[in-house]
Amino acid sequence: MLSRRAFLASSAAASLWPQIGSAETVFDPTPQEVRIKKEFAPGQILVLPRSYYLYYVTEPRRARRYGVGVGRAGLEFTGTAVIQAKKEWPTWRPTDEMIERDPRSYARFVDNKYIQPGGTDNPLGARALYLFQNGIDTYFRIHGTNQPQTIGHSVSNGCIRMTNEHIVDLYERVPLGTVVTVL
Repeated sequence: MLSRRAFLASSAAASLWPQIGSAETVFDPTPQEVRIKKEFAPGQILVLPRSYYLYYVTEPRRARRYGVGVGRAGLEFTGTAVIQAKKEWPTWRPTDEMIERDPRSYARFVDNKYIQPGGTDNPLGARALYLFQNGIDTYFRIHGTNQPQTIGHSVSNGCIRMTNEHIVDLYERVPLGTVVTVL
């Protein structure tokens, strides 16, 4: 069910940005072709965390829109980055900051160098796109998830989550060097 907060955020974002046409009142994570403002170039990715959508610009004024999950308040990524690595069934280890914030949830990673192998139990899901700024890893990702119920919510440690099916689709479409802007 769509919360009042999510509804208001979606409506506000829709009125400001890339969608043109009738405002949607119901969150729909299904990939869809939509119109966007002309100033966004083909090949760019735009993420609007308040409305829980990611837009991959396919041609002038057109984009493929996906529903996403985003970072909790205070943990979200904003700004511009570049995809400098792509991985299928990536390995994962929480950052030291994540372990420090929630040692109980990440107990198996405390005081060791364990890295979780890729697979269906891995929080990064089926694919991951690694975001860099000025050649330096931001530790933020656009990735799949083994918790698809989190799409449309602010629950992650900052990464942008997509269903595994949707990240596989986006992964095939975007090359290394793709510019990602998160507002």
